[in-house]
Amino acid sequence: MHYHHPPQQDIFVQADKGRISQVIHNLLDNALKFTEAGNITISTQMEKEEQEDEVIVGIKDTGRGLDFEIIPSMFSKFATKSDRGTGLGLFISKSIIEAHGGRIWAYNNANSSANEKRGATFTFSLPLIKKQQPTPRYRVKARQIERLQKN
Repeated sequence: MHYHHPPQQDIFVQADKGRISQVIHNLLDNALKFTEAGNITISTQMEKEEQEDEVIVGIKDTGRGLDFEIIPSMFSKFATKSDRGTGLGLFISKSIIEAHGGRIWAYNNANSSANEKRGATFTFSLPLIKKQQPTPRYRVKARQIERLQKN
């Protein structure tokens, strides 16, 4: 398993840690389930969208890829091409990500060679917290109040 995070500033999102961990667990579990041999890569990057900045988290595998029949409904209840599981993991993951103001999507990877399996990439986005600087007048006001109390 590989992890790629470009050397940028820290990334902060306002999210339920347990629920986002559940999404990552679901996506990693699927990647492991459908990758008999090869690599799984987790990546993060920041992107600027028209309305807000967001973090993009991708989980890419070199497994068998997505079956074209399931792609249109893979985020629906009970959608599965596996002998294991209920087909609820992606549906729940989509609900969690959308409740946090994000998006989730998936696609088959392009083949890089005839011998390499293409695999799939599942990606989700979450809005970043905008850093807010304290307003200077509050500091001044606080000092003025503090000085008044001392006199």
